[in-house]
Amino acid sequence: MSNLSTQSYKGARDYFPEDKRLQNYIFKVWHATAQSFGYEEYGAPLLEPLDIYTAKSGQELAGEQTYLFTDRGGRQVAIRPEMTPSISRMVASRRQELAMPARLYSIANFMRYERPQRGREREFWQLNADLFGAEGPWADAEIIEFGYRSIMNFGAREDMFTVRVNNRQLINQLMSGFLGLDVIGAQMMTRLLDRKNKISPEAFREQAIEIFGSEEAKAGLPKLAQLISMRSVDDLPEELADSPSVQQLRQVMTLLRQKGIGNAMFDVTLMRGLDYYTGTVFEFFDNSPENNRALFGGGRYDGLIGLFGVEPVATVGVGLGATTMQQFLEVHELLPKLTTHTDVYIIAVDAASLGGADALARTLRSEGVRAELDFSGRKLDKQLKTALKKNIPFVAFVGEEEIASGVYTIKNLIESTEQKVSLERMISVVKDRRYDGDDDAAFEI
Repeated sequence: MSNLSTQSYKGARDYFPEDKRLQNYIFKVWHATAQSFGYEEYGAPLLEPLDIYTAKSGQELAGEQTYLFTDRGGRQVAIRPEMTPSISRMVASRRQELAMPARLYSIANFMRYERPQRGREREFWQLNADLFGAEGPWADAEIIEFGYRSIMNFGAREDMFTVRVNNRQLINQLMSGFLGLDVIGAQMMTRLLDRKNKISPEAFREQAIEIFGSEEAKAGLPKLAQLISMRSVDDLPEELADSPSVQQLRQVMTLLRQKGIGNAMFDVTLMRGLDYYTGTVFEFFDNSPENNRALFGGGRYDGLIGLFGVEPVATVGVGLGATTMQQFLEVHELLPKLTTHTDVYIIAVDAASLGGADALARTLRSEGVRAELDFSGRKLDKQLKTALKKNIPFVAFVGEEEIASGVYTIKNLIESTEQKVSLERMISVVKDRRYDGDDDAAFEI
């Protein structure tokens, strides 16, 4: 029998303590950000009926990227590839009970069967925030501001990223009225534009010709090039200037400026591939040449809740991936130095002192000090090496003399200093020197 592999499933990650500390730091900032806007946390099942994804998420996600199986009861179920259908189902189930507008968020893991690459994993963690029961530009601007603060609260600057904004109703008008495409052609062109930066210019042109048709492409390609070249709302065709979608887009952009968001721009090529978006759509892009990519996005999806047999609810949401956020923070050197949570490593100098060392550990824990007790009975130098390897800042030595006097020798392994202190003083010393920032807010609200 061959040995089992030590590798994790392809596209999934093992989170060792140092990885989990980093992930928890990101989650901590996100929790604080969400709560600062008044959003309440919720949870949802890992498994959902497949049909809630096939109904609105699009064929690529529901049909090609979803992990699905038939359970023992003969039901087709899927490991959730995203949260939007789940929270829509939940809100639909309590449509009459929820106080509207409802601000809800979660931080959860998902799975999609796709090719693993930088910033894209098969199992991934994501912050999802949704605002239910609020129409109009104020709601759209708030959810974009939410995403903006979810980056800025790590200490980022505006020049590090760009917020790109568009409107799906406007996209539909441009596809049909400006480019002259039918419904199927418009859907195909929308998906092609969504992939524009992921394929070569030659492949983009060839696929565009196929969508237009060889004859229609003679007039269609120049118009497509003109569309792609539009850099502001003022560049849009005159006949669309007074349309509701353009008016709302202008209002959203004005509100973002009023909120002090100076790095938002109109991007006519921004599509957002999921089929359920109905209005404002947006994406956040990293400006670093080392990581020039989309970080996350979201938009308005007013029709999804209506699929569950209740009255539709106006909804706008955003989803932020933890891996892409980590890469953004790394590229821009925004990650703090994170190390162990443990404050002090307690070493019994001999077997007779182990009971006293255990009593000290329990007392310290009761006072809020995070204490690890070594009861291995190894030589002192090996116990000390363990504390060093774990990056624990303090070591306390406990022997018969310390137990009798109540005065302990503690060594600061970071500064290579040593002192004899009372129990009360030990508590003060180790609490005053926290290395992971756990006792402080991630940012000032």
